[in-house]
Amino acid sequence: MAATTRPVTVYPPDDEGGRRVRVDGEILGRAYSVTDVARFLQEAGLQGWDEMDVVRSLMIDWRGGGPDVWTRGV
Repeated sequence: MAATTRPVTVYPPDDEGGRRVRVDGEILGRAYSVTDVARFLQEAGLQGWDEMDVVRSLMIDWRGGGPDVWTRGV
């Protein structure tokens, strides 16, 4: 699956450890953990989603590191 077909994008960490979260082209905010990403997805209509769903989902395009990366690389 190409990154452009994934409806959820989590961008690389910024200097403060936040990662922008975009769902269907709209930036929902900055996440500081997988829990925050799950909360954004719940607010976007995926009510049953939790942290494990976020970690395992193939519909999320993790840029700059996967769900375990929350600091900017040196």
